[in-house]
Parts: sequence; structure tokens; C-alpha cells
Amino acid sequence: MLIYFYIGQEYGNSVEALREFSFGTVCLRLVLATLCGGLIGYGRTKKNRAAGLRTYMLTSAGAALAVLISLYEFSMLEGPWASVVAEVGQRYDVSRVAAQVISGISFLAAGSIISVAHRQVYGLTTATGLFASVCMGIAAGAGFYECVAAAVFFIAFALEGTTNLDLLFKRSTRNITMAVEFDDITHIDAITKVIEEHADSIHSIDIEHSESGNGKHSSVIYTVRMKKHQTSHSHILSYVAELPWVYSVEEVIA
Repeated sequence: MLIYFYIGQEYGNSVEALREFSFGTVCLRLVLATLCGGLIGYGRTKKNRAAGLRTYMLTSAGAALAVLISLYEFSMLEGPWASVVAEVGQRYDVSRVAAQVISGISFLAAGSIISVAHRQVYGLTTATGLFASVCMGIAAGAGFYECVAAAVFFIAFALEGTTNLDLLFKRSTRNITMAVEFDDITHIDAITKVIEEHADSIHSIDIEHSESGNGKHSSVIYTVRMKKHQTSHSHILSYVAELPWVYSVEEVIA
């Protein structure tokens, strides 16, 4: 029992020593933030996302650096600059820079969100991943090592470990959104009739565009609720694809 107590006490002293503000701990926090950000970004690079390894490394390290700057200024105000602070009555909030970092990441995150054809939006996961990476970097800069260890695990799991589960869930629901391209807008009634025959109900029909003057390649978005006995979205997609005037049909997954 005494041995475990001694080991625990020594471990606690070591961790507390790492929380002190010194050149060694500054390097440690920057390295930790960079490595953890890179670990998350590596998985995004493999998926060819807009923000990858370098982006996550830089955002996480930058957030840690911002907190370290705050801690440095605070230590200077409490130490070498204390006499000047007492004379002018200067007050300093150490959390102010970190708060601005969280606000500033919104510009970078917003730039990764794009809207593509058929009302699909890409980049939401990348944007939220950048936000989480910045918060992790702030924790690393503050020396909250336990939080960093937990954060890098949960963030990496949310970004990489749940991809197939998320896709499986979306494809197993009874609601399906499909984009259908066909040669003439007059065929929309026939397409709608086929969908009605093989679906429980149609929630909405949105006509997107007509790329040519004679109506070719018209595009319609159907939001459909499938019947209970249907176990796969591919069934209803195949029925529509068999129509001779349909050029393409695809499921729209946000």
C-alpha cells in the first residue's frame, strides 16, 4: 500500500511539474498540440478532405501558442512588469486570447463548407473537426494534459471511427432523398407515378434546373418515405433507373 501511495505521489508531483510555466513545458505543450492535431488530420488526409494533416497540425499548434502567449503575458504582469501594472492599474484576463482564437477559427471553418449539386453540403464535419482541434490545442497550451489525452481519442473516434456507422444508419432509414436527371420535364409525372407505386409516400418534389433550352437533363429532387418491408434504398433507385428517359438517379446523402 505504501508503495502504491509513493508511486501515486511521485506521479502527481511529476504532472504538477509539467504544469509549471517554463521553456521545457512550453516546448512540450507545443509538441503535444502539434502531434495530436496531426493525428486527427492524418485521417482526414487519407479521405482527401479539404483540411488535412498540415491544417489540423497548424490550427492545434496555433491555438496552443495563443494560450502560451496569454500565460507569458500574465506571468510578466505578475513579475517583471508588476510595478508598472501597479502604477497604471492594468488588469489582464488570461482567457481573452483563447476566446478570440475560438471566434477566429470560424472564418477558416466556414471556408471549408461548400454547397454542391442536388442540395448537398460538404465540409460540415471538417469545420467542426477544426473547431474541436483548436479547443484541444487550447487545452494543450494551458497544460491540461488529461483533457488533451481524452480529447484526441474522442475527436479521432468521432471523425474516423463512426464513418461507416453513420453511413449505415442513413442508408437504413425509411426516408430517402434521390436526385433524378431525365431528358424532358414532361416525364416528371411518369417518374413520380413509378415512385408512388413503390414508396409509402412522397414528402416533397423540387425541380432544380433545366440545362438546355429544349428541356434535356432536367433535375428533380424527391424526398420519399419507403414502405416498411423495403430493407434497402437500392430497390427504389433501381425502379427509377430502369425508366428509358432517365439519365441518372442517385441517393443524396448529406
